Amino acid sequence: MYNTYTLKNGLRVVTEKIEYLNSVSVGVMVQNGSRNESKEVNGISHFIEHMFFKGTDKRTSKGIMEEIENVGGQINAFTSKEATCYYVKALNTHLELSLDILSDIMLNAKFDPDEIEKEKGVVVEEINMSEDSPEDVLDDAHSKVCFNEDELGYPILGTIPLVKSFTREKILKFIDEKYTPFNSVISICGKFDDKELEDLLNKYFGEWKNDNKYKPEYSKTEIQVGSAYVKKEIEQLHISLGLQGLPYGDENNYALVLLNNIFGNGASSILFQKVREELGLCYSIASYLQPFQEVGTLNIYAGLNRNYGEKALEVIDKEIKLFSKNGITNEQFQINKEKIKANYILGLESTSSRMFSNAKTFLFRNMIKTQEEVIKKIDNISKDDIQYVLKKCFNNGILNAAYVGQDVEYTKLDSIILKNVKAYDNSDISGKQKL
Repeated sequence: MYNTYTLKNGLRVVTEKIEYLNSVSVGVMVQNGSRNESKEVNGISHFIEHMFFKGTDKRTSKGIMEEIENVGGQINAFTSKEATCYYVKALNTHLELSLDILSDIMLNAKFDPDEIEKEKGVVVEEINMSEDSPEDVLDDAHSKVCFNEDELGYPILGTIPLVKSFTREKILKFIDEKYTPFNSVISICGKFDDKELEDLLNKYFGEWKNDNKYKPEYSKTEIQVGSAYVKKEIEQLHISLGLQGLPYGDENNYALVLLNNIFGNGASSILFQKVREELGLCYSIASYLQPFQEVGTLNIYAGLNRNYGEKALEVIDKEIKLFSKNGITNEQFQINKEKIKANYILGLESTSSRMFSNAKTFLFRNMIKTQEEVIKKIDNISKDDIQYVLKKCFNNGILNAAYVGQDVEYTKLDSIILKNVKAYDNSDISGKQKL
């Protein structure tokens, strides 16, 4: 059973009661991520996520973790391009403790200057670790070429020089601007008493005051055409290809999910069967969706021997064109409706996954879609919807690409998939500097 309401201070609440469980997941999601940053403070949202756990007037950093872990619960957070979420999962008997700690870290964090300096070292090491991961480097490189100077192209972690430049004043100013009750949602899923929960929310979050009614507005973002190459001394060539996608909340996303299921999601997909199973060109290949506000991409990832790069791209480019031209059969259409319904339902089997889903939908769309409504949307996907998405997303082919590896003749790779496009060469970028 779903319920939504708003506290007097403007904080929106979405709840989903599941009586047969003995657990509860609580999350506070803020509509703020790397997309909401200026170039001068890129990475500050992620840094703030770290700092909220570094102590309050009431609790030490260790105490925050200890109080939840001592009752068998879990506490964590994440920062994405468009949102940051702080959450706890625990037995339902510890609902008040969960709300107490979440409100304490978000409303009473000390931001001690010594802790800020110490945490800079931690985040720098996180960036270093990311630089050691070809997939992470690839993702940042592809975002940069896909969105160019738009904030969506910024790395979530920021850069080492920027992280080192963060001060207590910058942090507090950013929080005052971006962290407001009007810009946030509390999502609770599991077993709880409605009246008790509302009283607890008012007790712990009712005093969250901010006169700033900040609400992000995103400019029209165009997907760029081009490519990026990052030289890295690794054995494999990592490739990321970008096609036109659909924005978050677009009704045609259900049709796109269905088509992506057939084309590149899973071991029975066209890409996996053709590129890996039939030709043995790679170990890993998949396509996936990245829907954002007002814009979206459909990405293809492959990790393979660099000697197979040209052949793999020829096959991928050919399969995209065939898929766009030939579409899908009636059998594929019906089978994959059932598959995405099953994937959707199985993906909501934990209270935390349901809590995240409810929080995101309510935060960005100010509404909740019940499971029944989503299933109905999937059942109602039409052949016209499929044709629309094929034309919109697959017909134009590959728009941009990124490559990570060594001794890569990326201009040859570009010539296969990107016609008359000037490559954006980042091979001279080394050390710890992010793209």
